[in-house]
Amino acid sequence: MNWYEDEVSGLEKAHINDKTDPGIVFYGSSSIRVWGTLKNDFADRKVTNLGFGGSTLAACVWFFERIMVDYNPQALVFYAGDNDLGDGRHPEEVFIFFQQLMVQAKSRFGNLPCYFISLKPSVARWHLAEQFKYTNNLIAAEIEKSNSNWIFIDVFSRMLDQSGRPIVDNYQADGLHMTDKAYRLWTEIIEQELVKSLPLVNT
Repeated sequence: MNWYEDEVSGLEKAHINDKTDPGIVFYGSSSIRVWGTLKNDFADRKVTNLGFGGSTLAACVWFFERIMVDYNPQALVFYAGDNDLGDGRHPEEVFIFFQQLMVQAKSRFGNLPCYFISLKPSVARWHLAEQFKYTNNLIAAEIEKSNSNWIFIDVFSRMLDQSGRPIVDNYQADGLHMTDKAYRLWTEIIEQELVKSLPLVNT
């Protein structure tokens, strides 16, 4: 995991003053890290971006305790697993990493509202679509079975066209990283779930 050290150290330095009141923490891979409009997209809420580039779900588990130390968030929104499958890991392995993440989040934050964003159907990794679907199904079923503080957020189905393939203009030229259009869609979907347990207060 040494290749993530610069990214993780950067997070620690950049957010040293955010720990006592981070609002909603967004944690995960580059889909989170490069979300440059995150604060504006959730302008009615306080959010902190703790994504680190290229991270796998395995890496997010590995660094969880270190990154989250002293944080007191209102909720945790998580995205990772995409890179694990891209690196050749099997859905069952990703599922085990998710179970470990659940245990860590419970230990660190108790019954804090936690949200898992489903793996997205990217153009570049469409050859792995069945593995992505299976992984999403495993995680969604685990969340439903556990009847816990976790919520599964489905973005996969909303990012497909009428033929059931990825909507191309949701992605940059690499077919993997998302465009502003895709992030606007994510904002809409995520906010629909957030408001159920974290309603906005009119001031």
